Amino acid sequence: MTCCGKSNGGACVCAEEARCSCGARPARQCTCSKSTEENTVSGETCSCGKRRAHECTCSRSATENGLRDGEIDFTNFK
Repeated sequence: MTCCGKSNGGACVCAEEARCSCGARPARQCTCSKSTEENTVSGETCSCGKRRAHECTCSRSATENGLRDGEIDFTNFK
C-alpha cells in the first residue's frame, strides 16, 4: 500500500491526518493514558507509517482497517 497522496508541502496526507486513538493529538504525539503504546510503532503499520496495521485513523481507515483480499476473519468462528 502507498500513502493516499501528497499535500502541497510534499508531506504524506495520510500521515498528516493520522491521530492518536483518543483523537486529541497527532499520531505518535499522544499524551493520553495510551501514550506509551501509541507513540511507538513497530512491526506492520498502516500505509502512512504513523499507526499500527489495522489501527489506521486517517481518511483511509475504512480501507486500511478492513480485511485484505483473500483474508478471512476467524475471530468469531466456533
